[in-house]
Amino acid sequence: MFRGLRKGRVTTKFPRKPPESVPAWTTRPIWKGEGDASCPVNAIEDHRVSMGRCISCGYCSGAYEPDGSVDLSTANGKGRIFSRSYHVYLFDAGTCGACNLEIKALTNPVYDMSRLGIFFTSTPKHADAILVSGVMADGMREPLRHAVEALPEPRLVFAVGACAISGGILGKAISEVIDADVIVPGCPPNPFTILDALLKSRGDS
Repeated sequence: MFRGLRKGRVTTKFPRKPPESVPAWTTRPIWKGEGDASCPVNAIEDHRVSMGRCISCGYCSGAYEPDGSVDLSTANGKGRIFSRSYHVYLFDAGTCGACNLEIKALTNPVYDMSRLGIFFTSTPKHADAILVSGVMADGMREPLRHAVEALPEPRLVFAVGACAISGGILGKAISEVIDADVIVPGCPPNPFTILDALLKSRGDS
């Protein structure tokens, strides 16, 4: 306790104050206006980069550069359906582990999502939302269906990361099994982006 008092504040000021810096691989790339770029997952079309497909491989770095802004999540317009405490369940459909590391970082003293009334739960039966990460592995189709069905209404389904949104480089998205209410793009998405999506899905401004 005394060590914490001596060290002072550790938690980020987000969401009251925007993050000062976000790693380039979680920001939207912009075209430099010259050169051409190849993309192994076809994320580039008409000089626009789809962050729902981008896997941050870097092949387009000669023609694109990050613009420094956080790519925002999109929701299905359900409006404010939750208030106060907000419980989420993490479902790994087949990840490399990167998205899970960023999601779990929300519990550390820097991001500390519990200060905002957001908590992880160990069962979908007690969750308000489910965070699905990774490609849609064949063996995880039925478990995902059962997990979503176990969530009480009202509920939200998040597709976290390019693999969950579009299948990434392996080509199987979770939309083959369930439609997502909220998408959180990035490969992997930054914890600030995930936290922003959770707050906005709850109805916070």
